Amino acid sequence: MSSHSPDHRPRILLLSAYDAGSHKRWREQLVASQPEFHWEVLALPPRFFRWRIRGNALTWLQEPALKASYDLLIVTSMVDLASLKGFHPHLARTPAILYMHENQFAYPDSGQQHSSADPKIVNLYSAVAADQVVFNSAWNRDSFLEGADRFLAKMPDGLPHGLIPGIREKSRVLPVPIEDRLFLKRSMAFNAQCPHLLWNHRWEYDKAPDRLLRLLDALTAAGQNFRLSVVGEQFRSQPEALSLIHERYRARIVHWGFLESRADYDCLLAEADVVISTALHDFQGLSVLEAMASGCVALAPDRLAYPEYVPAQQRYPTYPDDPAVEADAAAGLLRQLLQHPPEACVPQAWRLSELNKKYYKVISATLGQLTVC
Repeated sequence: MSSHSPDHRPRILLLSAYDAGSHKRWREQLVASQPEFHWEVLALPPRFFRWRIRGNALTWLQEPALKASYDLLIVTSMVDLASLKGFHPHLARTPAILYMHENQFAYPDSGQQHSSADPKIVNLYSAVAADQVVFNSAWNRDSFLEGADRFLAKMPDGLPHGLIPGIREKSRVLPVPIEDRLFLKRSMAFNAQCPHLLWNHRWEYDKAPDRLLRLLDALTAAGQNFRLSVVGEQFRSQPEALSLIHERYRARIVHWGFLESRADYDCLLAEADVVISTALHDFQGLSVLEAMASGCVALAPDRLAYPEYVPAQQRYPTYPDDPAVEADAAAGLLRQLLQHPPEACVPQAWRLSELNKKYYKVISATLGQLTVC
């Protein structure tokens, strides 16, 4: 029986089990940019992480929307797709796309979490159950496949043949798009004498603000003048380095904290000269990509997804186990860039107007309507 909507558009059920900022932004953007399909959306609030990733299929067990039929399921990496299909047998043969914003095999350990294999198992089982596995970066894909392979190698027996190659075969990379409105020609010249430095990340340990503090200290010791904006999503518990940065560099600060207004944030992106990442974990790096789209020069470590879009001459050597050495390398590279400012490298291929065509092709191909090259 066809599950098409009354207006004959294919019906898609979109599930986001941990609807954090980037996940919410992605699903809203996807629905708005793909009007050729009829969308039903379910999302769970981003709290109680371990319960969310393990219990979402149970939370949705009696959800009326899951009693209906659909032409396609699109679920985020937190969704337990295998259990979902088992709990709702009429959806078992419905084609499914798993969108991997992140993967649990590559998360750095803060040292504060309880060790559990459950999040990894959910990711792995969902990848097996999906018809297409879509990653937001090649680094995300490769770290997932390598991490899953190492994880399975520890199991004593009973592993099916060709599991990881099978997932690789049905995997592709399709980033979270950057809104076209951010791609504007700059009206302000690059300030090489006193650059406006922007660090725009979640205020958590994995974004390594302690490395930002060391970088700023190294710049100051070298006599380099600068202004500073540190913005991003905040939480009740914050790394101590952020308080030290605020105290030590108060006189240089332009913006500090979370900007409630998206318009104010967009203006900041257009005003800053250099966007900085010190991250130990970033599966795509939306904040860096947005700033680059707005004309910022990027300064990022030579790791994670950054080599996929940050020019080599703007990536500093990576020393994950030696923050002091890495900070000196970053400061040295930034001073070189200020002496010979590069042209802004605008990530045109990440534009929404470019990527929405690719999303349409992947969705249509999974529906069986066309072939994706």
